[in-house]
Amino acid sequence: MENTEIAEVKQETEVSTCNAFANTEAFNNLYKMGKMLASSDLVPVAYHNKPTDCAIAIDMANRMNVSPMFVMQNLYVVKGKPSWSGQACMSMINASPLFKEVKPVYTGEKNTDTWGCYVQAIRTSDGETVKGAEVSIKMAKDEGWYGKPGSKWQTMPELMLAYRAAAFFARVHIPNSLMGCSVEGEVEDMQKQELPTPPNPLSNKHDEKIMKEAEEVFG
Repeated sequence: MENTEIAEVKQETEVSTCNAFANTEAFNNLYKMGKMLASSDLVPVAYHNKPTDCAIAIDMANRMNVSPMFVMQNLYVVKGKPSWSGQACMSMINASPLFKEVKPVYTGEKNTDTWGCYVQAIRTSDGETVKGAEVSIKMAKDEGWYGKPGSKWQTMPELMLAYRAAAFFARVHIPNSLMGCSVEGEVEDMQKQELPTPPNPLSNKHDEKIMKEAEEVFG
Protein backbone atom coordinates (compact mmCIF):
# COMPACT_ATOMS: atom_id res chain seq x y z
CA MET A 1 0.00 0.00 0.00
CA GLU A 2 1.45 3.32 -0.98
CA ASN A 3 1.64 6.16 1.46
CA THR A 4 -0.26 8.67 -0.63
CA GLU A 5 -2.99 11.12 0.13
CA ILE A 6 -6.10 10.64 -1.95
CA ALA A 7 -8.05 13.69 -2.95
CA GLU A 8 -11.63 13.16 -3.94
CA VAL A 9 -12.27 14.50 -7.42
CA LYS A 10 -15.84 15.41 -8.12
CA GLN A 11 -16.89 15.37 -11.76
CA GLU A 12 -18.66 18.40 -13.16
CA THR A 13 -20.21 16.18 -15.82
CA GLU A 14 -20.72 12.45 -15.93
CA VAL A 15 -18.50 10.30 -18.11
CA SER A 16 -21.62 9.07 -19.85
CA THR A 17 -25.02 10.69 -19.76
CA CYS A 18 -26.99 7.48 -19.35
CA ASN A 19 -26.73 3.94 -18.11
CA ALA A 20 -23.87 2.40 -20.07
CA PHE A 21 -25.78 -0.88 -20.32
CA ALA A 22 -29.06 0.68 -21.41
CA ASN A 23 -28.35 0.47 -25.15
CA THR A 24 -25.69 -0.59 -27.63
CA GLU A 25 -24.51 2.93 -28.41
CA ALA A 26 -23.89 3.79 -24.75
CA PHE A 27 -22.08 0.51 -24.21
CA ASN A 28 -19.87 1.03 -27.27
CA ASN A 29 -18.98 4.55 -26.11
CA LEU A 30 -18.04 3.19 -22.70
CA TYR A 31 -15.86 0.50 -24.25
CA LYS A 32 -14.11 3.05 -26.49
CA MET A 33 -13.22 5.11 -23.43
CA GLY A 34 -12.01 1.93 -21.73
CA LYS A 35 -9.71 1.18 -24.70
CA MET A 36 -8.29 4.69 -24.53
CA LEU A 37 -7.47 4.43 -20.83
CA ALA A 38 -6.09 0.90 -21.21
CA SER A 39 -3.44 2.21 -23.61
CA SER A 40 -2.32 4.97 -21.23
CA ASP A 41 0.80 4.65 -19.10
CA LEU A 42 -0.82 6.84 -16.43
CA VAL A 43 -3.36 4.23 -15.32
CA PRO A 44 -2.29 1.59 -12.75
CA VAL A 45 -0.42 -1.39 -14.18
CA ALA A 46 -3.30 -3.72 -13.33
CA TYR A 47 -5.41 -1.90 -15.96
CA HIS A 48 -2.81 -1.80 -18.77
CA ASN A 49 -4.16 -3.38 -21.97
CA LYS A 50 -7.40 -4.35 -20.21
CA PRO A 51 -10.11 -2.21 -21.86
CA THR A 52 -12.92 -4.22 -20.28
CA ASP A 53 -11.64 -3.60 -16.74
CA CYS A 54 -11.15 0.08 -17.57
CA ALA A 55 -14.71 0.29 -18.92
CA ILE A 56 -16.09 -1.20 -15.71
CA ALA A 57 -14.02 1.26 -13.66
CA ILE A 58 -15.41 4.15 -15.73
CA ASP A 59 -18.98 2.94 -15.18
CA MET A 60 -18.39 2.65 -11.42
CA ALA A 61 -16.86 6.13 -11.33
CA ASN A 62 -19.85 7.49 -13.23
CA ARG A 63 -22.27 5.99 -10.72
CA MET A 64 -20.21 7.27 -7.78
CA ASN A 65 -19.67 10.72 -9.35
CA VAL A 66 -15.89 10.53 -8.94
CA SER A 67 -12.93 10.43 -11.30
CA PRO A 68 -12.25 7.09 -13.05
CA MET A 69 -8.67 7.37 -11.81
CA PHE A 70 -9.96 7.31 -8.23
CA VAL A 71 -11.58 3.94 -8.87
CA MET A 72 -8.61 2.48 -10.73
CA GLN A 73 -6.10 3.60 -8.11
CA ASN A 74 -8.08 2.34 -5.13
CA LEU A 75 -9.96 -0.76 -6.27
CA TYR A 76 -7.94 -3.97 -6.38
CA VAL A 77 -8.83 -7.63 -6.73
CA VAL A 78 -8.20 -10.16 -3.96
CA LYS A 79 -9.07 -13.81 -4.58
CA GLY A 80 -11.33 -12.79 -7.43
CA LYS A 81 -13.23 -10.14 -5.46
CA PRO A 82 -12.86 -6.36 -5.90
CA SER A 83 -11.89 -4.55 -2.69
CA TRP A 84 -11.53 -0.88 -1.78
CA SER A 85 -8.31 0.30 -0.18
CA GLY A 86 -8.31 1.85 3.28
CA GLN A 87 -7.45 5.25 1.77
CA ALA A 88 -10.48 5.05 -0.49
CA CYS A 89 -12.74 4.19 2.45
CA MET A 90 -11.55 7.25 4.36
CA SER A 91 -12.14 9.42 1.30
CA MET A 92 -15.66 8.03 0.88
CA ILE A 93 -16.48 8.69 4.53
CA ASN A 94 -15.27 12.28 4.22
CA ALA A 95 -17.31 12.74 1.03
CA SER A 96 -20.48 11.19 2.43
CA PRO A 97 -23.28 13.67 3.22
CA LEU A 98 -24.27 11.42 6.11
CA PHE A 99 -21.28 12.44 8.23
CA LYS A 100 -19.13 15.44 9.03
CA GLU A 101 -16.01 16.16 11.10
CA VAL A 102 -14.58 12.74 10.29
CA LYS A 103 -11.32 11.93 12.02
CA PRO A 104 -9.21 8.97 13.21
CA VAL A 105 -8.86 8.75 16.99
CA TYR A 106 -5.84 6.94 18.38
CA THR A 107 -5.95 5.03 21.67
CA GLY A 108 -3.52 3.17 23.90
CA GLU A 109 0.24 3.62 24.06
CA LYS A 110 2.12 4.33 20.86
CA ASN A 111 4.47 1.58 19.59
CA THR A 112 2.94 -1.05 21.85
CA ASP A 113 0.31 -3.74 21.29
CA THR A 114 -2.27 -1.48 22.99
CA TRP A 115 -1.90 1.18 20.30
CA GLY A 116 -5.21 1.39 18.47
CA CYS A 117 -7.43 3.58 16.33
CA TYR A 118 -11.09 4.10 15.48
CA VAL A 119 -12.85 6.49 13.13
CA GLN A 120 -15.16 9.04 14.71
CA ALA A 121 -17.69 11.22 12.90
CA ILE A 122 -20.77 13.30 13.59
CA ARG A 123 -23.98 12.12 11.94
CA THR A 124 -25.51 15.07 10.09
CA SER A 125 -29.10 13.91 10.57
CA ASP A 126 -29.13 14.17 14.38
CA GLY A 127 -25.70 15.47 15.42
CA GLU A 128 -24.85 12.25 17.24
CA THR A 129 -21.20 11.22 17.49
CA VAL A 130 -20.62 7.86 15.81
CA LYS A 131 -17.60 5.70 16.62
CA GLY A 132 -16.44 2.88 14.37
CA ALA A 133 -14.88 -0.40 15.43
CA GLU A 134 -11.47 -0.03 17.04
CA VAL A 135 -8.39 -1.65 15.52
CA SER A 136 -5.23 -2.27 17.54
CA ILE A 137 -1.75 -3.62 16.99
CA LYS A 138 -2.72 -6.60 19.12
CA MET A 139 -5.65 -7.28 16.80
CA ALA A 140 -3.35 -7.00 13.78
CA LYS A 141 -1.03 -9.60 15.31
CA ASP A 142 -3.82 -11.90 16.44
CA GLU A 143 -5.47 -11.79 12.99
CA GLY A 144 -2.19 -12.40 11.19
CA TRP A 145 -2.04 -9.03 9.38
CA TYR A 146 1.09 -7.86 11.18
CA GLY A 147 3.44 -10.60 10.11
CA LYS A 148 2.32 -11.16 6.51
CA PRO A 149 5.07 -10.96 3.84
CA GLY A 150 5.28 -7.42 2.50
CA SER A 151 3.00 -6.10 5.24
CA LYS A 152 3.21 -2.38 6.05
CA TRP A 153 2.02 -2.91 9.62
CA GLN A 154 5.58 -3.02 10.93
CA THR A 155 6.88 -0.03 8.95
CA MET A 156 3.79 2.24 8.85
CA PRO A 157 1.62 1.17 11.81
CA GLU A 158 -0.02 4.58 12.31
CA LEU A 159 -1.33 4.72 8.76
CA MET A 160 -2.34 1.06 8.76
CA LEU A 161 -4.36 1.53 11.95
CA ALA A 162 -6.21 4.48 10.43
CA TYR A 163 -6.83 2.76 7.09
CA ARG A 164 -8.15 -0.44 8.63
CA ALA A 165 -10.34 1.55 11.05
CA ALA A 166 -11.72 3.49 8.06
CA ALA A 167 -12.48 0.24 6.25
CA PHE A 168 -14.42 -1.05 9.28
CA PHE A 169 -16.36 2.21 9.61
CA ALA A 170 -17.24 2.26 5.91
CA ARG A 171 -18.50 -1.31 5.90
CA VAL A 172 -20.91 -0.63 8.78
CA HIS A 173 -22.02 2.98 8.23
CA ILE A 174 -21.78 3.73 4.47
CA PRO A 175 -22.19 0.32 2.78
CA ASN A 176 -23.99 1.84 -0.22
CA SER A 177 -20.93 3.93 -1.09
CA LEU A 178 -18.89 0.74 -1.46
CA MET A 179 -20.96 -0.33 -4.49
CA GLY A 180 -21.17 -3.88 -3.18
CA CYS A 181 -17.37 -4.32 -3.08
CA SER A 182 -15.37 -5.59 -0.14
CA VAL A 183 -13.08 -3.39 1.93
CA GLU A 184 -9.37 -3.77 2.53
CA GLY A 185 -8.50 -6.97 4.36
CA GLU A 186 -12.07 -8.25 4.44
CA VAL A 187 -11.60 -10.98 1.84
CA GLU A 188 -8.35 -12.19 3.40
CA ASP A 189 -9.81 -12.09 6.91
CA MET A 190 -12.89 -14.09 5.96
CA GLN A 191 -11.06 -16.57 3.75
CA LYS A 192 -11.45 -20.01 5.30
CA GLN A 193 -8.42 -22.17 5.58
CA GLU A 194 -8.43 -25.01 3.10
CA LEU A 195 -9.29 -28.25 4.84
CA PRO A 196 -7.21 -31.34 4.07
CA THR A 197 -8.85 -33.72 1.64
CA PRO A 198 -10.34 -36.65 3.55
CA PRO A 199 -9.09 -40.10 2.56
CA ASN A 200 -11.10 -41.76 -0.17
CA PRO A 201 -12.82 -44.84 1.32
CA LEU A 202 -12.84 -46.36 -2.16
CA SER A 203 -9.15 -45.91 -2.86
CA ASN A 204 -7.27 -48.55 -4.83
CA LYS A 205 -5.96 -50.29 -1.71
CA HIS A 206 -9.46 -50.46 -0.27
CA ASP A 207 -10.82 -51.86 -3.53
CA GLU A 208 -8.11 -54.53 -3.61
CA LYS A 209 -8.98 -55.60 -0.07
CA ILE A 210 -12.68 -55.88 -0.95
CA MET A 211 -11.92 -57.89 -4.09
CA LYS A 212 -9.65 -60.26 -2.15
CA GLU A 213 -12.30 -60.84 0.52
CA ALA A 214 -14.89 -61.45 -2.20
CA GLU A 215 -12.69 -64.01 -3.92
CA GLU A 216 -12.22 -65.86 -0.65
CA VAL A 217 -15.97 -66.03 -0.09
CA PHE A 218 -17.16 -66.70 -3.60
CA GLY A 219 -14.02 -68.17 -5.20
